[in-house]
Amino acid sequence: MQGKIIEYVEQGRFFCALVLQEQDKRLRVMNQNGREMNLPASRVLHQTERKYPTQLSREEIMQTLHQVADRRLALAGEIDLEGVWELAVDEEHGDFSPLFLSELCFGTEAGDDQVAAFLQAVFADRFFFKFRDGKILVHSREVVRQLREREEKERQLAEVMEQGARGLQAIMAGDAVADWPGRDRCLDLVRQHYLFGNEAPEAELARDLLKKAGLAHPHDPYYLLIKAGIWQQDENVPLHRLDVPVDFEAKQLELAEKLAAGLGGNDFHDGDRLDLRDLPLMTIDGEFTRDFDDALHVERKGEDFLVGIHIADVSAFIKPGDELFLSARKRGTSIYFPDRQIPMLPKILSEGACSLIEGENRPGLSFLVHLTARGEVVDFKVTRSVVRVKRRISYSQAEKLLAAGQDAELKVLADLSLRLQERRVENGALIIPIPDVNISINGNGRVQVHLGEVDTPARTLVAEFMVLANMLGAQYFADRQIPALYRCQEPPRQRLAPGVQKDLFVNFRQRRFLSRGQLLSEPKAHSGVGASQYTTLTSPIRRLLDLAMQQQLSHVLQGKGPLYSGSDCRDLGAAILEAQSRVNQARQFRHRYWLFKYLAQEAGSGNRLDALVLEIQPRRIQVVLTDILLEGDLPLNQGPKVSPGDRIKVKLGKANALDNTFRLEW
Repeated sequence: MQGKIIEYVEQGRFFCALVLQEQDKRLRVMNQNGREMNLPASRVLHQTERKYPTQLSREEIMQTLHQVADRRLALAGEIDLEGVWELAVDEEHGDFSPLFLSELCFGTEAGDDQVAAFLQAVFADRFFFKFRDGKILVHSREVVRQLREREEKERQLAEVMEQGARGLQAIMAGDAVADWPGRDRCLDLVRQHYLFGNEAPEAELARDLLKKAGLAHPHDPYYLLIKAGIWQQDENVPLHRLDVPVDFEAKQLELAEKLAAGLGGNDFHDGDRLDLRDLPLMTIDGEFTRDFDDALHVERKGEDFLVGIHIADVSAFIKPGDELFLSARKRGTSIYFPDRQIPMLPKILSEGACSLIEGENRPGLSFLVHLTARGEVVDFKVTRSVVRVKRRISYSQAEKLLAAGQDAELKVLADLSLRLQERRVENGALIIPIPDVNISINGNGRVQVHLGEVDTPARTLVAEFMVLANMLGAQYFADRQIPALYRCQEPPRQRLAPGVQKDLFVNFRQRRFLSRGQLLSEPKAHSGVGASQYTTLTSPIRRLLDLAMQQQLSHVLQGKGPLYSGSDCRDLGAAILEAQSRVNQARQFRHRYWLFKYLAQEAGSGNRLDALVLEIQPRRIQVVLTDILLEGDLPLNQGPKVSPGDRIKVKLGKANALDNTFRLEW
């Protein structure tokens, strides 16, 4: 091959080169640009019959190659590939030599330039022919049709991309943008790419679109979607990423309205419910609570007490397999964010028909518990009931009444709740009262954070009686071997302090040694609660587990036997855990988002932040910001010597809510 001019392709371009030397299937060549290189012989598409002198100067070789390349390029521009294809497409065999088709094309004997030019035309077009293994394959009419359709789609897509890039630029600039063809698709591409990155269905296309639009910052798509009106300011991105259901479908809302309308006819008065409407039931909840699923009352019984723990009977409305139950199965729980609430059930039920609203008749499941003054359970009865709440009290109102000693019922319940808690602690319960971090956003978008105590007398009162009802519900199932789901927890890997611990440092440290909770279909101890078996059925408006266990209990109380088998319970448990995992992630991300917004908002003030040292590690110091209970790290060896438990001042280095990151400094 030495001395011959060859054609090869590099990065989609044809090059002419003179073979200077041939050895072991590799060619030493100089191409038309004067570049010398080693080329595998397999890359040669065409070689001349004629040989050229290799001892010419570099400039002479380049001049010769340029002349050859120019002639061939001009010839290639004259070729009518479609005409040649029409002559060859109906032939029986579908492959031809380049020489044959070149002569068919030019109508005369073809030389090196004509053959090379024809090959260039084939490579440039690719509609009608395909070069493979030294032969030219003829595409069938169907293949040509498909290729043309594909090209048209690609052309249309390129047009959409160009228009889309201009449209996105205009949106980001705040210009008034008229609708353009493909607008929705472009914005959806951007949305999917921001949410899922390389896992998005058309990630590469979205990257190209953003690049064309000059949107290079990682969060440009977020701000673009806000400006385009697709997302709201401070959009809850984790809800989209985790595919958490938000809105209810029309058929679900229709069913909810039908069920709520049926409440007026008192359909729950089926003759099998105990009428407890004359009892002095009270609800004790947060000031802004709208879904009331539990109420209490107390009566003296000699030296002892009868406490009624009354739970909204949501199972009277929601049946297994109906649209609302299937929806609840996907949701798992209601979600409460600082800026919005996402109920497990439509509001017409969660805040209406199912809710224990003051003065309204409601179906209930009532635990009537005989307690001694020391908090010992003498016996209890579970019954389907009809109830009517007489008083709605907020936690703050209850605290004032208890402090003033103005409410005998509240005082008895508060005293009993303390005895119940003491008995649980004796059974190994861990009470870790870490304050709630309450976040609110005012009308100007300013974030406010305050800590709320969780172990006030009123909150302890409600919590202890709900725990008692859940323990008794689990006992009811276990004693009768009724299939159920149980919340279980092994003892902590290390117990730092006994009883109720108020110290924030100890409580944060203790949380690290807690065993992971489990959801099992067999009764097993729950160490954290101090119970030999435990389930939850006191929040059926808000939690799928509670609703399902309430359905099971109600079915048994009606004498119909278990509604769910053991296998059903295990399936439900898997669905609950899957939904709960998504919700927990969404809550955590959103909670941190608002805390980071708060920190960024406060950073300009130059205030130093109070922190508590939790642990000294080899490369970092773990702390918790005590005003907002956010854990973070400090660099080691850049500040004063500190020990776990020390309270220090730190400075905010940065906080980025969208990146879910922040940095603390000494």
